[in-house]
Amino acid sequence: MVMWQIWLIISGLLFIGEMITIGFLLFWPAIAALITMVISIFVPDAIILQMAIFVISSAILILFTKPLVNKYINKKTVPTNTYSLIGKKAIVVEDIKSLEACGQVKVNGEIWSAKSDTEETIEKGTEVEILQVDGVKLLVKSCNVKSQVL
Repeated sequence: MVMWQIWLIISGLLFIGEMITIGFLLFWPAIAALITMVISIFVPDAIILQMAIFVISSAILILFTKPLVNKYINKKTVPTNTYSLIGKKAIVVEDIKSLEACGQVKVNGEIWSAKSDTEETIEKGTEVEILQVDGVKLLVKSCNVKSQVL
């Protein structure tokens, strides 16, 4: 078997491995194997040179192009479900008493159990901001604005 065929098989196996995994890491050595395959056509007997080209081009592709791909791939996560509530305003519909672990807020037309980020009691009708989702409760802080309960 000729060396360029071996590099083609290695590249194919790496591409198959890339399709099986989700890390997007085997893609770069597969490309490096293709580069090495082209070099092996011109210098078929220099196996050490081919291995060096494969290792160096794999390292270069991984180190320099992976950060570029990560930069341009849309990694912006869109908050969904309960995590989309973080940062929104809500109205207290039942006094939030941290010491008694009771209280409810209304946000987006839904009633949620809530707790305060401090030990203070937040009265019914107060506008609050949702800081985080903690299990089935919303952690809120008071905006010190009273409004009518909906």
